[in-house]
Amino acid sequence: MNKVDFHSSYVATFEAIFDDLLDLHARTRKEKRGLILDISWALAEALKRGKKILIFGNGGSAADAQHLAAEFVNRFMIDRKPLPAIALHTDTSILTSISNDFSFSDVFSKQVDALGKAGDVAWGISTSGNSPNVVKGLSFARSRGLVTIGFTGTSGGDMEKWCDYILKVDSSTTPRIQEVHILVGHIICQIVEDCLFNRALNLHDE
Repeated sequence: MNKVDFHSSYVATFEAIFDDLLDLHARTRKEKRGLILDISWALAEALKRGKKILIFGNGGSAADAQHLAAEFVNRFMIDRKPLPAIALHTDTSILTSISNDFSFSDVFSKQVDALGKAGDVAWGISTSGNSPNVVKGLSFARSRGLVTIGFTGTSGGDMEKWCDYILKVDSSTTPRIQEVHILVGHIICQIVEDCLFNRALNLHDE
């Protein structure tokens, strides 16, 4: 296939993906603003009280969890005091020992047991809402008095019943859900950073 034919074959795919995501962004902006601000407030309040954020997921959601933990610990838009956030999938010795000795479904709940205290935040990410280890982590966190946040897709899945706040992206397409998750995660990071450090938002900052 030459380059012209290749372009002709895939331009419709290109446009359809953009159209789908732009529509999803617009609906999320309209329908989820209050929820996203509530989540931002809950995180800011926990951090003000010296609490920490435990973030966890699998696969692409694990990458998002790690990404967001780094934004809190290092910086987002400004240089400031580090904020305590831990991505619970990053220690391979912990993951493999728990999976080997117990079950992969326990990898997050056992870490919440070890690291989480009442008032901390447990933030689970699962596009299906049914990842057993994420559901179990949130369930255990709820039983220990942590604030629970879930990011998922349109159905909410099993994790919904364990979340104080749940963002259900109105899509069943995994890549589109993940793309909205990271956008909303960035919005939350910027609002929390601004709230805690009294910095006027500047979308043009590097």
